[in-house]
Amino acid sequence: MRMVDVIAKKRDGLELTQKEIAALVEDYCREEIPDYQMAALLMAVYFRGMTDKETAALTMAMANSGQRVDLSSVSGIKVDKHSTGGVADTTTLVLAPLVAAAGVPVAKMSGRGLGFTGGTIDKLESIPGFKTMLTQEEFIANLNKWNIAVTGQTPNITPADGKMYALRDVTSTVDSIPLIASSIMSKKIAAGADKIVLDVKTGSGAFMKHLDDAVTLAQAMVRIGNLVNRETIAIITSMAEPLGVAVGNSLEVEEAIDILAGTGGSEDLRRVCLTIGSHMLMAAGQASSFQAGYETLEELLINGKGLSKFKELLAAQGGSPEVVTQRNLLPEAAFEIKVPAMQTGFVQAVDTALIGYSAMVLGAGREHKEQAIDLGAGLIMKCRIGDYVHQGDTVAILYTNQKEKLSQALTKVGEAVRIGQEEPVKPKLILGIVDSKGVHME
Repeated sequence: MRMVDVIAKKRDGLELTQKEIAALVEDYCREEIPDYQMAALLMAVYFRGMTDKETAALTMAMANSGQRVDLSSVSGIKVDKHSTGGVADTTTLVLAPLVAAAGVPVAKMSGRGLGFTGGTIDKLESIPGFKTMLTQEEFIANLNKWNIAVTGQTPNITPADGKMYALRDVTSTVDSIPLIASSIMSKKIAAGADKIVLDVKTGSGAFMKHLDDAVTLAQAMVRIGNLVNRETIAIITSMAEPLGVAVGNSLEVEEAIDILAGTGGSEDLRRVCLTIGSHMLMAAGQASSFQAGYETLEELLINGKGLSKFKELLAAQGGSPEVVTQRNLLPEAAFEIKVPAMQTGFVQAVDTALIGYSAMVLGAGREHKEQAIDLGAGLIMKCRIGDYVHQGDTVAILYTNQKEKLSQALTKVGEAVRIGQEEPVKPKLILGIVDSKGVHME
């Protein structure tokens, strides 16, 4: 196989074979294909797209490029969850212990964040002593003993995706549905899940800004799952405003604890967690219907078993369960400032991306991979779309250890919260579901 022939074939809009795709991924990992040729192929894919068969073949080639996690020794149906990301998206910290407490093994491989705030691993690292990198043996042992384990993704998982994504990032080929879908699904398949539930977000704080694009991505990932024998369902959710009230690492841990304890937190975050979790229970055969699954998870919140499972997760991985009641054990910021409402009226809209950017300015996120995160930095939102506020009311509280960052972040958050005189229509939270039978919009 000559790479130049493969590039020309895709440039001309023809379908690549599974053998060609497997070979080019393997050769690229062995550095037998130079970056400039792979960049040319990625650009051809960007303009010409890929068929479902091509996308599935690319997904499996990337999944097979490194270590595959074998969960066969863990009893039960393993259901993985993935979110396309957003601002104050704290779902894993609430969802994983809840679903595990319901009897479904939760084997979660998560990453670090690049952008607004840290990823799940960064958030968990704000808990004193929590071990975020487990060996495969430790991962399996914890699953069998506690029904839950969360670990960082090692470089041995889908290394081809890592190499290709780095190239896409510098060649303006990130925004390609087949490449996005295969990147996400390759990691889920390599992580050993039997079934996959996806949370595809859309709105100002999401990667997919427009609903149509989010639906298209969800459809592509569901089709990939079906083609490679991994039953997949996608839930389309809104990121028109921050999902939780907390934006930042230790702050999001606190909100997750509040929801599990039933003492506070965002109702929207709670609802999304219960919705995704219900579909996970159905996929695992632990709930006969969506409503039955939802009620099961609500009961686990009420009776405290979800919170108990969270404590078990912390203890199993070296963390301090005492953070549940002693919040001062979590990293805290030295400086804070309140953001006042600039006028009286209804909160019309929130520029969620700008809120996320403000959190990054405060130190809660990364602009580049090597950047250190301030685990105590971030912000707490004190308003939602539709709220009526008076001039001077607090719409957010900012936290940082870099006092000089407060002024810029305060200005940005003030710009992000738009206030007017007309009462707005509250945006829908759950927008639809995509499964093997099609698209079902709410």
